[in-house]
Amino acid sequence: MASCFSASLCLCVKVSSPMRPRLLISEAQGFPPAALARLREVADVIAADLDRSALEREVGGADILWVRLRHRIDDALLERAPRLKIIATPTTGLTHIDLEAAERRGIRIVCLRGETSFLKEIRATAEHTIGLLLALIRHIPAAAAHVVAGGWDRDRFQGIELYEKTVAVVGYGRLGEIVARYLQAFDCRVVAVDPKPSGTAVEFCSLEDALRIADIVTLHVNLTSQSRQFFGAKQFASMRMGSYFINTARGELIDEAALLSALRSGRVAGAALDVLCEEHSGGMASHPLVQFAETHSNLLLTPHIGGCAVEAMQKTEIFLAERLLSALASRVHIEMTSAAR
Repeated sequence: MASCFSASLCLCVKVSSPMRPRLLISEAQGFPPAALARLREVADVIAADLDRSALEREVGGADILWVRLRHRIDDALLERAPRLKIIATPTTGLTHIDLEAAERRGIRIVCLRGETSFLKEIRATAEHTIGLLLALIRHIPAAAAHVVAGGWDRDRFQGIELYEKTVAVVGYGRLGEIVARYLQAFDCRVVAVDPKPSGTAVEFCSLEDALRIADIVTLHVNLTSQSRQFFGAKQFASMRMGSYFINTARGELIDEAALLSALRSGRVAGAALDVLCEEHSGGMASHPLVQFAETHSNLLLTPHIGGCAVEAMQKTEIFLAERLLSALASRVHIEMTSAAR
């Protein structure tokens, strides 16, 4: 028997079988049919587009929860999910999940972290980085809004070229390397900063030296307890006067108050961010950087859409579905082995 959900979209509702885990997909809009079909082979799937209140009501019956980035999977939500054994998320970053609370409850996280070979074929965030950079230095959003308002004053929007600019790629992992290749196609000089320099495609140097010479700094560092707010007042003060800053990694990597100060002083001529600290799907109107962007065209903000491309989401969710099937098979094997003892 089907049941009702206070949700904008419901793709599939099935009554749970006592022998099969119950899988709740909380953000099902655009969910790949191929991934859904694979998951239905081993689980009773409920695929819906849930707001926070609906998620709080429905999570209690779930053995597995599949999330993207809309919801904060915090201790309060997990308290409502006594059956939950696995959280699946098609992301590498996990700041939307309270990992300590999940660990206390013995909940396993299945994600894309460490899947380097597969992720090399996922280019959406790298492309978005270049898109933000071009939009920022060529004043594209402000110019487009000017035209819509009836204007046609090209001289108000004089920008700069990427050609022959020095760009510091901070974090030369999978994404940093892809972004560096794209920048080289624009004939930029690319310098990379990484604790484990590898390859000869770019120049490597210290962060201090990179900030001193770079016209543009783009951040591609993994968020860990050690890297949280590693880019702060000292680093912004070390950047060249009038340089530009891009962050499509995680908001928690930077000291946002320090960035705001650097924008106000002109040390940073402009910044483009796809991520902010403490992101909330319900809105970020009170965030200081959002408030600054309302009246300053030199700060561009997008709502964490770097990986939000049709091809990227389909590939990652199909891949994650297979990883989840493997995790379930492993769990069943362990439980059967334990029962046999």
